[in-house]
Amino acid sequence: MNQVVCLSTSNYYPFPTRKQNVMKRLKDSEVLYFDPPVTILAPFKDKNARKRIFAYRKEGVKAEKNITVYATPPVLPFYNKIRLLNRINQWALSRFVKKKIKLHSFSEPVLWCYSPSCCDIADKIPKKALVYDCVDRHSAYKGLINKAVVDKMEEELAKKADAVFCTASGLYETLSVYNKNTFLIPNGCAYELFSKAADGSLKAPAEIAELGGKKFGFVGMLQECINYDWLEELAKTSPDWHLIFIGRPLPGVDLSRFEGYKNVHFLGLKKQEELPPYLSHFDVCLNPFRQGALSKDVSPLKFYEYLATGKPIVTAPEPLQVLEYKDVVYLASSGGEFTEQCRKAACENDPGLRHERVRLAGLCSWDSRVRLMEQELKKLGVFPSN
Repeated sequence: MNQVVCLSTSNYYPFPTRKQNVMKRLKDSEVLYFDPPVTILAPFKDKNARKRIFAYRKEGVKAEKNITVYATPPVLPFYNKIRLLNRINQWALSRFVKKKIKLHSFSEPVLWCYSPSCCDIADKIPKKALVYDCVDRHSAYKGLINKAVVDKMEEELAKKADAVFCTASGLYETLSVYNKNTFLIPNGCAYELFSKAADGSLKAPAEIAELGGKKFGFVGMLQECINYDWLEELAKTSPDWHLIFIGRPLPGVDLSRFEGYKNVHFLGLKKQEELPPYLSHFDVCLNPFRQGALSKDVSPLKFYEYLATGKPIVTAPEPLQVLEYKDVVYLASSGGEFTEQCRKAACENDPGLRHERVRLAGLCSWDSRVRLMEQELKKLGVFPSN
C-alpha cells in the first residue's frame, strides 16, 4: 500500500479540484490530505475563514475509504513576500504533519505538494519521494505576493522533486528547465458524472425550470480572472436570455455590477453530483477568462466538464489549452464577439459536434489522467511497478 501525504492548496470540501480528484483515484494508496492553512489575518478579510482558525484541533475526517483529511494550524501572513516568514510557517506545519504521520504509522510516505511554499517543508518531512504537482502560475496571483520570491521557491521545490507534473504547456516550459522528470498532464473531468447531461433526459432543477428563453451557464468559482465585462454585456444586450452562475465569489470579487439585471441568476455553490441536471438544461456553457499571465496557463476543469455534456461552449482564447479544441467550440476575443458567438452557439443544430465533444471529454477523464501519473511514478520507482 502506497503512503501519500498531500499538502494541498484547496480544502477537500466542498468543491472538488484536481487535488481531490487525483488523490481519490490513486490505486493502492492511503492518503493523508492536509487542507491549506489560513493566515492569522484571514478572518478579518473573510468571515468564512473564522471557523478554520481552530479547526486543526479536531480529529481527521475520513473523506474516502483511502483518504483522511486534516485541517492545519493558522500561519503568519506575508509568507509569499518574505521568505523568512515562509520558513517559520513551514517549520511549524512540519511539526503538525509529522504528528499525523506518526499517528497513522506512515513509514516512508510520498510527499505530494501543490504550493511553491512547500520548498521549505520538503526537507523536514521524512519521506520516500517528493512530487510537485503544479496547477497554476502561482506568482501571477494578485495580493500579498512578491513574484521573485514565489518563483524562487518554486524553482527550489522543482529541483528537489523526484517528479514534477504540470497542467499547462507554459508551466511545463518553465519547470522542465529545473527538473528532467517533468511531465505535462492537464486537468480532466469526472466523465461518468458529467456525460449524464449529454442526452437531455435529466429533469430541470426547480431554480431554472420556469425560466423561459435561452439559458447561458457558468459553473465554477467566481474569480478575478473571469471577464465580467463580457458577461455584463451579454446580459445587457440580450434581456430575453438568462445568464446563470453556479459557484461562489472568492474574497475581493465584486459582482455588484449585475444588480438590477432580472436575467442574471446567482445560484450559489452546488455539490458536484448536483451539477449535471443544471448543465443538461443550459443551452450554452460559458468559459470567459480574462487575458493575462494567470489565465494563459490555467487548465480549466469547467471546460472539460462542459465538453462531457456535449453542449456548445463559448470561450475566450485563453487558457491556451482551449485552442486544442477550437474545431468544436466557439472562440471570442472581445465582448461584442462573445455575445455574437453566444447567438451562434444557441442556434447550433449539429449532433455531430455534440458527439465529438463527448468523445473528446472521454479522453480527458480523471481516471485516464491519474493512470498517466501513476505510470510515470512507477517508471521512476516512486510507486512500485507491480
